[in-house]
Amino acid sequence: MALQAGTIVTLTVKNEQEYGWFLQDEEENAVLLHRTEVREGFNPDEPVKVFLYQDHSGRLAATMDKPLITLGEYDWVEVVGEEVKLGVFVNIGISKDMLVSEDDLPYKFEVRPIEGDKLYCTLKLDKKGRLFAKPATEEKIWDIAKRANQTDMNKDFTGTVYRTGKAGSWIITEDLYRAFLHPSEREEEPRVGQTVTGRIIDVHDDGSVNVSLRGRRVERQKDDAEQIYDYLMIRGGKMPYWDKSLPEEIEKRFGLSKGAFKRALGKLMKEGKAYQEDGWTYAGTKPENK
Repeated sequence: MALQAGTIVTLTVKNEQEYGWFLQDEEENAVLLHRTEVREGFNPDEPVKVFLYQDHSGRLAATMDKPLITLGEYDWVEVVGEEVKLGVFVNIGISKDMLVSEDDLPYKFEVRPIEGDKLYCTLKLDKKGRLFAKPATEEKIWDIAKRANQTDMNKDFTGTVYRTGKAGSWIITEDLYRAFLHPSEREEEPRVGQTVTGRIIDVHDDGSVNVSLRGRRVERQKDDAEQIYDYLMIRGGKMPYWDKSLPEEIEKRFGLSKGAFKRALGKLMKEGKAYQEDGWTYAGTKPENK
């Protein structure tokens, strides 16, 4: 089996050349370990563990530096440069930065990562065998995500945006909660790879959360009805709260007294923005009234 870029292998020294040492596997496939890539502990008479990558000329090469990511292995890597027609480059811990193709980045340039941002990536080979860094898929994020619980409500969080779209932005928090940010809960759209801070405003049954980047002072200054309506929209137009909900439930979720909640809800219903049915509140007017 041929040596493959993106992997860590243990090889033996075949011979020494002007620019370094040729290493080989049991099948006598050879690769160059350049002198600039030799690190402490190298002994030509002993097997050497190296990472295989493609140098700037596209040739397979070896380094004794340990990369942050390999084929199929993920970690956070920092964006160190960008090329408009190609994508962004990330530092994976070796002398050559790795390209994240523009095909794996948002269509909108305004929300693409910039230098200093971080992406959760692995390495991949394209159809031509070229090595790239690739951001984690939604499935992979779910694999690493942990479940939040109701005690996390209203807690502050710090996280990194990993995906963005018309519906909003998706974040993985430092506690590994998968979080959704609705456009109504931010002043401006964050970039993929950007670190953001805010607070958790809802916890779903699957353990994921909704978050807000709006300051708590701004939140308190909001009109009560607007606050409730925003929450209703984040929930997809329905919420399990109405004017007969328990006061402690209302206080925990909205920070309002039951009286203030009922007044705000009444305002929304009067304006035709909400209606109640069977213990739930829905956006809009009752279907039979349309």
